[in-house]
Amino acid sequence: MRTIRGNSLISVAMAGLMGLLASSLPAHAQTAADAALNMANMLDGAGGGVSSGDLLAALENAADAGQPMAMWQLGTMYENGEGVAKDPAKAFGYFAQIANQHADAAPKGVEADIVARSFVKVGDYYREGLPDAGIPADANRSHALLLHAATYFGDADAQYRVGLLYTKENELGINPLQSARWFSLAARKGHCPAQAQLGNLIFGGVDGIEAQPVEGLMWLNIAQERCAGTADASWIEEMRNNALGLSSAEEQAEAQGLADNIAPQFAGF
Repeated sequence: MRTIRGNSLISVAMAGLMGLLASSLPAHAQTAADAALNMANMLDGAGGGVSSGDLLAALENAADAGQPMAMWQLGTMYENGEGVAKDPAKAFGYFAQIANQHADAAPKGVEADIVARSFVKVGDYYREGLPDAGIPADANRSHALLLHAATYFGDADAQYRVGLLYTKENELGINPLQSARWFSLAARKGHCPAQAQLGNLIFGGVDGIEAQPVEGLMWLNIAQERCAGTADASWIEEMRNNALGLSSAEEQAEAQGLADNIAPQFAGF
């Protein structure tokens, strides 16, 4: 039997399974809880010798019992081809199941993050379409799913993506005020790309938004520090450098002072 030698899948699965055990289960789901416990015991200290079949069995049992964390883990495994053959249709199925079954989950509940992220995932699939699974491209449905994650669940990444949609004519239409609103909501939750986009918008000002170079540069400074070493670092640094080239030494000093003082408030959760 093939074994999983890498640490990433095991560590993520371990965290997911232990999350399942922390949730209360109805009587009919006790077999899933037992399977998850057995899998957690097997993983504990087992290193790289855990069979993929046993891992999948535990996750599938928990998913069959309706556990969002297990569905999420299986969805990401099939989406990325990690430990299983890559299968976007199966990934879509698991993410859609979470969204369909838990759309009205408590916004601040234990499962809220997983459910919100599943809405974003399903929205991404509808944006591009998935012909092999009979899923047509549907921009309106994609937007609706993203907006549910952004409004009902208050998900920062979804709010950032909605802000981006208002910067594109072929999406929700160009609307700087709406972009700034959504970027601001995400930025204040510590989403550093949103912090950069917000800073860039208000630094020079646009229709309906007065130029605020100090506050704009402040957000850009915060974003550069928080996004350092990430895939977004290069374009954020370019935005910030452009703003620095257009600002005075006094504005730069004031912006940096503000960033140093208030950045901890927007460090995320």
